[in-house]
Amino acid sequence: MEIPGINYVNKLAVNAFENYFLPVAREIFWTERFTQMPFSSKVFFGAWENFFKLGQIKFFRDIMPEFNPEKTNMSWIPINQTIEGMQEIALPEVILDKLIDKASHRVIVNYCGCRKVENCQSYPHDIGCLMMGESALLIPEKVRKEVDADEAKAHVRKAVANGLIPITGKARIDNDLFLIPDEDKLLTVCFCCECCCITRFTKHIPSEHLDQMFHPIEGLSIEVTDECIGCGKCESKCYVEAIKVVNEKAVISDKCRICGRCVSACPTKAIRLIAKDPDAAEAVIQRIDSVVMY
Repeated sequence: MEIPGINYVNKLAVNAFENYFLPVAREIFWTERFTQMPFSSKVFFGAWENFFKLGQIKFFRDIMPEFNPEKTNMSWIPINQTIEGMQEIALPEVILDKLIDKASHRVIVNYCGCRKVENCQSYPHDIGCLMMGESALLIPEKVRKEVDADEAKAHVRKAVANGLIPITGKARIDNDLFLIPDEDKLLTVCFCCECCCITRFTKHIPSEHLDQMFHPIEGLSIEVTDECIGCGKCESKCYVEAIKVVNEKAVISDKCRICGRCVSACPTKAIRLIAKDPDAAEAVIQRIDSVVMY
């Protein structure tokens, strides 16, 4: 039985939470002081890894929006220059330039929270996420700047030049990280490193569910050839632990998101990226268009 006035009370509560509590919380949380707190890295990433471990349990996958495939639809975009079937095509620029041109707002976060908190030694801290859409403007001004299309494209190229792999689409977890209500108006372009990025914890999600949330680019595949010498350098670069050396040869599991890191790490060029769909880039754009208004 519905209690009279309960819907009105719920609306008041939601309004108070989104319009009063969240703005204050965003201003407090998104400060560089957080990254300088003792043990911040251990506490922050320990909590998020434990959260992703809950994704192993169907009950939690069913009730938590972060594990809902309708709320997360992402793809990693390989930065490799050699993709068979896509010669001389730079996938990040082809895909992201179109998304940038279509976006209503473009915001660059001043730093990568993951790398800064982890004190990354391998990649620049000052290459933060590119967030697009109306909700991106809710990110506190002290940690971001709104840019035009050309500035956003230059940021993408800087990230790629530094070896950071873009992951793009709708990411429900970013609404949590930035303390922004989920209205399907936030498009993420996160420039990930294998050592610090929070997405490395997706390794705990079962492969069959991971496939529904974090999609490899349509028509793109990866294979290990006989040139493999089993050196293990690819294994150390895979943040989701999808590649292992077995009997002196790298073996790729179904956890692989085809990000291309292992291809770049292989000293004998024994791992190949192969594109079977000439319209793969457009397919990614259309899929993103279907899940987020930006």
